[in-house]
Amino acid sequence: MSLEQEKSSSGEIVDSKVLKQLYGFVKPYKAQFYFLVFLTVSLAILAPTRPYFIQIAIDDYIAVGDAPGLLKIIYLLIGLMILQAIVQWAHTYYSGWIGQVIIRDIRVKLYKHLLKLRLKFFDNTPIGRLVTRNISDVETLADVFSEGLAAIIGDLLQLVTILGVMFYIDWKLTLVSLSTLPLMIISTYVFKEKIKVTFNDVRNAVSNLNSFLQEHITGMNIVQIFNREEREFEKFKEINKEHRRAHIRSVLYYSIYFPVAEIIQAIGIGLVVWYGAVGVLGMEIEIGVLISFIMYLQLFFRPIRQIADRFNTLQMGVVSSSRIFKLLESKEHIANEGDFKPARVKGNIKLEKVWFAYVDEEYVLKDISFEVESGQTVALVGATGAGKSSIINLISRFYEINKGDISIDGHDIREFELDTLRKHIGVVLQDVFLFSNTIFYNITLGNPDITRE
Repeated sequence: MSLEQEKSSSGEIVDSKVLKQLYGFVKPYKAQFYFLVFLTVSLAILAPTRPYFIQIAIDDYIAVGDAPGLLKIIYLLIGLMILQAIVQWAHTYYSGWIGQVIIRDIRVKLYKHLLKLRLKFFDNTPIGRLVTRNISDVETLADVFSEGLAAIIGDLLQLVTILGVMFYIDWKLTLVSLSTLPLMIISTYVFKEKIKVTFNDVRNAVSNLNSFLQEHITGMNIVQIFNREEREFEKFKEINKEHRRAHIRSVLYYSIYFPVAEIIQAIGIGLVVWYGAVGVLGMEIEIGVLISFIMYLQLFFRPIRQIADRFNTLQMGVVSSSRIFKLLESKEHIANEGDFKPARVKGNIKLEKVWFAYVDEEYVLKDISFEVESGQTVALVGATGAGKSSIINLISRFYEINKGDISIDGHDIREFELDTLRKHIGVVLQDVFLFSNTIFYNITLGNPDITRE
């Protein structure tokens, strides 16, 4: 997917390449990550303990009137619930913490990468898209760790653990309990596929909104000069409508899926109560087993209902990651391979047969040659688009020449270390741009070497 044109793409649920790149950002926090894995496994093991001990309390103590034994079970249950609450808190905290430190590192790396890209890249890429990559797409990655990968693994482990305990207690009742599982799986799969497309539409709509707003707020003077307010407002309303439609579609799918899931779960519990009640009356099933199975079913179906949502969260994280890593892999940067760092530059500038084009071979400068001696004042005069600013941009290496040579004091400008070259060039831009800061900051750009005096 190019940055220049947003396309709707469902993406893969699990992209091994993207996950491997993400793991590179996890490496500095391996200890915390493995601790999170430990907490996830612990939660899966603790999940079925409460129904199991309630079953024991009913069948082994309440049924026989053993009050002291029942008290011990109650104390044990309270202890387990406190332990589960502590583990759940730690799991929620560390999954969120890992997500936030990783997106901080990614955002820093992404911005550092953007600072090194050549101006031609920004000429061809809507700034709103880049803002989306740095803000929205990076923020989505936090959900991969807090609600995506770790949560899915935890849900799957919990399902396996609960199933194992249920089959251990009563395999016949377990099969009756799972009779509605195919319906739940089918409805969950349909929901996952529908919401997957909708989420992609929402992401693309957000990106288009960002691009439109950034471009039109930046160019508001042009919009007003040409009296385009009403037309541009209609365009904005249409983009906003698409954003709203995408969100409403997702709300519609949620409003259908969760009631359907509740009905399926209720049918499953109803079948368990019916079959279990017959077993209890026939002295084949103990009442504690029946009550525990109702609790197991509620624990079992809860992660299944959530897992579709979590898969989509993971998938959107993978899509966002893919976009971010494509931007990070962009080679659109000025090559800084020079190592010439003179302490002082005289300022003899020479252009020899320079050709330059912003787009392919649509040359703005054609076979330009001239020389400027140190201390000499030269004015470049010409019509708009003649290439006056382009010459200044090439000398500063904001853009690379297509053909020819540019030298300063007899050295090709590509021999200079880039920071050194630009440090010795003072450029006063014709387009005024002010950062949201003090006048002093705008003059110095925060350079501590420049004093107020």
